[in-house]
Amino acid sequence: MSNSVFISTIEPNSGKSLISLGLMELLLRKSDKIGYFRPIIKAKPNRKDSHTDLILSYFNLTQTYEDTYVFSSEEVNTMLGSGQMEQVIDKIIDQYKKIEKDFDFILVEGTDFVGENIAFEFELNAAIAKNLGSPVLIVSSGQDKTPTDATSTLKYALDSFEVEECEVIGAIINRVKEEEHDAFKTVLKKKLGGTGKNKELAVIPNNILLSSPSVAEVAEQLNAKILFGEDIIHQKSVYRYSVAGMTLANYLTFITENCAVIASADRAEIIMGSLQAHLSDTYPNISALILTGGFDLPESIYKLLKGLNTSVPILKVSPNTFQTAIHLNDVKSNLSVKNPDKIKLALKYFNDQIDATNLETKIIDFRPRGMTPKMFKYTLNQKARTKKMHIVLPEGNDDRILKATEMLQTLDLVQLTLLYRDPEQVIQKIKEASLNIDLDKVNIVAPASSPKFAQYVKQLYAYRQAKGLTLAAAEDLMNDVSYFGTMMVQLGDADGMVSGAVNTTQHTIRPALQFVKTKPGIKVVSSVFFMCLDNRVLVYGDCAVNPNPTAEQLAEIAISSAQTAKAFGVEPKIAMLSYSSGASGKGEEVEKVRHATAIAKEMAPDLLIEGPIQYDAAVDPVVGKKKMPDSQVAGQATVLIFPDLNTGNNTYKAVQRETGAIAIGPVLQGLNKPVNDLSRGCTVEDIVNTVVITAIQSQMK
Repeated sequence: MSNSVFISTIEPNSGKSLISLGLMELLLRKSDKIGYFRPIIKAKPNRKDSHTDLILSYFNLTQTYEDTYVFSSEEVNTMLGSGQMEQVIDKIIDQYKKIEKDFDFILVEGTDFVGENIAFEFELNAAIAKNLGSPVLIVSSGQDKTPTDATSTLKYALDSFEVEECEVIGAIINRVKEEEHDAFKTVLKKKLGGTGKNKELAVIPNNILLSSPSVAEVAEQLNAKILFGEDIIHQKSVYRYSVAGMTLANYLTFITENCAVIASADRAEIIMGSLQAHLSDTYPNISALILTGGFDLPESIYKLLKGLNTSVPILKVSPNTFQTAIHLNDVKSNLSVKNPDKIKLALKYFNDQIDATNLETKIIDFRPRGMTPKMFKYTLNQKARTKKMHIVLPEGNDDRILKATEMLQTLDLVQLTLLYRDPEQVIQKIKEASLNIDLDKVNIVAPASSPKFAQYVKQLYAYRQAKGLTLAAAEDLMNDVSYFGTMMVQLGDADGMVSGAVNTTQHTIRPALQFVKTKPGIKVVSSVFFMCLDNRVLVYGDCAVNPNPTAEQLAEIAISSAQTAKAFGVEPKIAMLSYSSGASGKGEEVEKVRHATAIAKEMAPDLLIEGPIQYDAAVDPVVGKKKMPDSQVAGQATVLIFPDLNTGNNTYKAVQRETGAIAIGPVLQGLNKPVNDLSRGCTVEDIVNTVVITAIQSQMK
């Protein structure tokens, strides 16, 4: 089940408040621990966002206003203009995860589509929904549109979200003329009814009361002075505006129910005549008088109005009648706790038109396709931060290692020790590069001059003397940073080691294989890469250690890889890869994979394992359904086990280079203590990610 739902409009003024109110009421029937999150708000200086305030106030939510959002739209526009999309998403994830701790479920709202670049705003909403792992409910407006036009626009938006791999659970057209409701619903069901998974499709008719601003909203948005009726401005709604530009006798015929009369403040006859019409049984009621031009009412008129105790609010504005009429076109209607009847009506419309049971089922049944790279890295950092571990980096003089050290210190995730034969050279290099590294918080150690050197030599000799290692040879080996760093981990002077930016894989892991050894019950040390693709994280194994594993080894690699995936938040669905899917293929290699699959299923019957299966059938839902329609893994695999090192290593590098994916690893699995290898072509980010993963592995000990 998802623990959130994302409401996204595709245009301004779509009536999203009605949907948010209805959905929040629906969710609160199931749990009282419902949170609200609106990452980006269109806030004015020193004034709360009215919609956010409405949700918090009406439902008495326990959140503070400040916890519900991250950015104002102005802040986001500034950041996006300077190319900081990544930072925007990172901060939104961070705030969402803080809220998530306190609530069972979170209602998330996208932006209001009030910017100039609607396409970019859509991209931002899709990125937020995808990274939060939220199903999407799309809301659009049918105002001033034909059923075909409105539905076509909605279908385009739905398809666009799903191209971005966001699952849309429903689509709603709001603010449709009452008499066109059935026509809209027919076209909507026809065009979107075949989009699969029984999406909730609904049409909500317009109600003039819901779409009309209150007199209070008119006064606020015009910056008007309230002369009379301040106590009733929230209860009065304005259905239309009527400019009095003629004589009273001619104008009276233009008065309609709940219109606001706009007239110059020096038109005493219009003022008095409109009020008389309001009191008359033969004329409609008016909702307000808006007096323009900034004139003060004549004392005699003011005195007369004061004595009438009128039920019509009277507002005064500075612009002339023409300018005021233009400004009134921009006045927006919002739901407010000061008008509870309006809110109750909105909730009635939601409950009448939305199939709450179907929508609730869609939310409960939703399963994110996979964790996005951003959420994966956020989760890694949060896990590492819970208990700061000590990681040793043997290649302490490498430029990338030093830059990674700077970044890790900034993130404050781990304690670090750097190894190098001459610590002063490392310190000098840090200063010359102007790196912001606190030398009081990082250990820089030369193995040969370490107080631990003699102890480590004796321990290595004790471990390996049965294999013919002499004490002199042990001393020579302990001068090697890989041996020294591994011994630090083995004896508990460090919690984990990361190397390989300069040294080969064999150089890095040989000491671990010699004396750290494998965990009980594990016969083979293997590796995985966390492949951070554009929209999800996959686990590849084994792409670094075992050249040509047997079927038994392949089965063990699969189970170890699944355990690693699960430990890092990736739900394991294992694909045992081959050049053939199912029972069709023949040959020695495919038989090895078939045998390995059978062994793995017997060893771990609770895991979802499919094999042999081709790569495209494993990861592409369309291909997977076609080739293996009954499989629970095909099309949605998260752990991909390659039949040999040649295939795995080439595949991970091809995917990394051709797609721009971030490959974190190789992460070694099966050892008693965490020692991890880097590619010699690794980036600073690769080093940081591998150090964080190593820290988490050491926490698990």
